[in-house]
Amino acid sequence: MTFRVVQWGTGNVGRVALRAIIEHPELELVGVVVNTPAKVGVDAGELCGLDPVGVLATDDPAAALASSPDVVCYTAAGDRRPHEAVDDMCRALASGVNVVSTSVVSLLHRKSAEPAVLAQLDAACRAGGASCFTSGNDPGFSTEYLPLVLTGALERLDFLRVMEVSSYASYDQPEILFEMIGFGKPADYVPPLLMPGVLTRLGGGSIYGIAEGLGVELDDVVEVHERWNTDVDLVVNGAVLPAGTMAALKFELQGIVNGKPLIAVGHCNRMHDDAAPDWPRSSGKAYSITLEGSPTIHAEIDMVGADGDHNTAGLTITAMRVLHAIPAVCQAAPGVLGSSDVGLLTGRGVVR
Repeated sequence: MTFRVVQWGTGNVGRVALRAIIEHPELELVGVVVNTPAKVGVDAGELCGLDPVGVLATDDPAAALASSPDVVCYTAAGDRRPHEAVDDMCRALASGVNVVSTSVVSLLHRKSAEPAVLAQLDAACRAGGASCFTSGNDPGFSTEYLPLVLTGALERLDFLRVMEVSSYASYDQPEILFEMIGFGKPADYVPPLLMPGVLTRLGGGSIYGIAEGLGVELDDVVEVHERWNTDVDLVVNGAVLPAGTMAALKFELQGIVNGKPLIAVGHCNRMHDDAAPDWPRSSGKAYSITLEGSPTIHAEIDMVGADGDHNTAGLTITAMRVLHAIPAVCQAAPGVLGSSDVGLLTGRGVVR
């Protein structure tokens, strides 16, 4: 069966998704929505480095939705405009088009979603008889799905920790790196990411999803973080992180059960190899998953993109996690879906 897809958004994740849709034997690209004037009228193939395919980008969502798609792959930026992104998704859902998305990560799990936003999406799903699924790599595949798979081998779990360890030096998202996260900012700067409740809103879906998979109720979710400020100027891709500013960040969400942490999901990220020398490190992008119990299991997941860059790998996994969900989402009952609703997602179409 072939599924007709509109790609909405052609940023870092969107370009990966667009290329994958064009090359996938069971997906048919029928529309592309962009918000950059220079991209309007450009062939979809050219937007992602392929030969022309005859589908031209538009900044008119109504025109794209008029192409009778089965599903919209929505990857437009949602970190700074979550409500606008939800409005966009609801527009598609209410018109009867299913949505898979990577944009509003708080929608990964119903318990971590803002109730008013969840109600808005549920209403749109009912109105259009459509389904919506949000996932990605982190949060998503590496921080919820893989840890839960490993718990299926345990007799007893005492503690579970997932940590991303990576360099962000090659991550091409300056607004997120320097404004949202706070790299290169002085010690007294409080970035939006570290404001109370933000980490839970953005990453809580993994904690709640793991807890649900384990059949436990969380008493609380606690946010902890540690900043590492450089005492010398550090040069990153020709730019300078000045002395006295943040060059590495370690944070963690802890799911509390019976008064102590049972689940921890976090990051250890640096902008320069010399930053935070005593913190965990990897050669690129890695996820360390530790399950303490019977038996104790430790897994290291390393990721490298086709171009040799680890951040490209994360973008690819983010896009493919939702594209592989398209058949399950299109066949599901209307509503906002979680990972348990779509089941095992395999790489149909990746062997060519």
